[in-house]
This record gives sequence, C-alpha cells and structure tokens, in this order.
Amino acid sequence: MLPPQPPSPATLAPGVQRIIAPNPSPMTYWGTNTYVIGQSDVAVIDPGPAHDGHLDAIIAAMPLGGHVVAILVTHAHLDHSPGAHALAKRVSAPVYSYGPWNAGRSHVMQDLAAQGMSGGGEGVDRDFAPDSLLKDGAEICGSDWALKAIHTPGHMGNHHAYALDDTLFCGDLVMGWSSSLVSPPDGDLTDFMASCRRLLEQPWSRFFPGHGDPIDDPLERLNWLITHRERREAQILNALIDGASTAERLARKIYIDTPVALLPAAERNVFAHLVDLTGRNLVAPQGVLSTRSFFVRTA
Repeated sequence: MLPPQPPSPATLAPGVQRIIAPNPSPMTYWGTNTYVIGQSDVAVIDPGPAHDGHLDAIIAAMPLGGHVVAILVTHAHLDHSPGAHALAKRVSAPVYSYGPWNAGRSHVMQDLAAQGMSGGGEGVDRDFAPDSLLKDGAEICGSDWALKAIHTPGHMGNHHAYALDDTLFCGDLVMGWSSSLVSPPDGDLTDFMASCRRLLEQPWSRFFPGHGDPIDDPLERLNWLITHRERREAQILNALIDGASTAERLARKIYIDTPVALLPAAERNVFAHLVDLTGRNLVAPQGVLSTRSFFVRTA
C-alpha cells in the first residue's frame, strides 16, 4: 500500500517548490520529487521521468516572470533524469550533473560491470549525459540563490547533492521513508558510507530528498543510516562464522521475515556489503569476485 500523495506543487521553504512526478511505486514511494528554486532565475532539480504531464506541471509552477536558467540532475536513474533534456528543449536551459550514467564508478564496480553484472532497482538512464559537467564543489548561481554541487557517490557513482545554504537536496543518498538502495555495480557501499560520513561534517538544518517528505533531523538520519549498515555488516560477519557462503544464502539466512519476492533485492544488498568487506580485508571471495562467489571471513 503506497502512502497518499501530498499536494503538488507545494512550497517547502521560501523560494523552494516541490512538484511530485506521477510515478509512485515501492521503489519511488509516492513519486520523484522535482524541486523548483528561485523567483526570477530558476533552477530545476531532478525533472524526473520524461512524462509530458509532469513537465507541464513543472512549467506551470514557474514563478511569475521566472525563467529556467539551470536544470540539475542528482543521478542517472530512470526516475530522475530522463525528463532533463525534454524539459531543456522546452525552456532552453542547460542540463548539469556530475557526469553521464556510468561516471564515478570505482574500479571494483567497473570490473563487475565488465563481467556483465547489471544494475537493479529503479533502472539506469543509459542515454543520459549532461550538457555541462559539475565538479565536486562547483557552484551555479541565480539572481537570488547559489547551489553548490557535492559529489556523493554510493547510491550511484554519478550522484550529486546540491547545497542551498544549510539545506541539501540530497537525491537518493538519504531518504526519510526508507534506507537508501545500494545495488552494485551502480551502487557502491564503500562510497555510500564515505558520502554519509562526509555529510556529517556539516551542520545541515534540513534535507530535501528525491522521494518522500523533507528530513528535519538530517544529522540524526545520517547516523541512523550508518548504524543500520554497520548492524547489517555485523550480521553478515556473524553468519560467516559457520563457514563460506554466498550472497544468496546469506540473504536467506539474515532476511528471515522478508517476502520471497523481495529476496533478490536483499541478495544485492548483502552482495554490496560483501564487496565492501572484501575491500577492507574482512572477508575474501573464493576465486574471482562475483555475485556467485563463496565468501569466507579473514578476520
């Protein structure tokens, strides 16, 4: 059962509107949040899917006299980026992001992709490429706002968050309604934990996520995400005391209350942890690292 969709558009803060895309699902909650920022010069973050009705709603939400000067994409999943270039054609504005769909992948994830491993979850927008690349720390400014790009890989290698003063448009790195999906080879748990810890270094007042309500206690939420992952890690290491095992077997052992239909996602989650643990020399695959590998504890 999906939650009811709140009013859309909605003003969340001075100069910040949210328009929700009509793509609700168990992966996207009530749909993708598109953010419209500014009054005269306007920035749009995550136009979502290439849905004509949603693009119409974004344009209808423009402040009187406002015009789009920048379209920013947090990452190249199908529920976030396909609408970017479709919107750009309508409003004649450039599209910015960290890079194309496969940018920012670690060497380990590049190797897994070369083996033929494909991503899970929301699906990858393989046609996405920005008009302009934004480096970590780069700023885009309008007449009454300045957005700073923060490279936050983990959910996806090309994931950017965008800071507006002490608020953060955090994409899918942090969500208030669930833990974030980390599905190799697009998602990388080592990067995810590093990105969460990096964000902890700033005194944020509020997060605006890619799905769901604003997060009013962002530092608490970051700590919860880190602790949640550390507990899962401990479960995996404890399960390996009994001997070598695969991601699939570990998922069935650990996720005992999970419906059978969701076990493939649980298996991907366990595999993400096993890749991270391998990189930290706490476990080792028997043979080449792959989803079918048997893993043993080394510490």
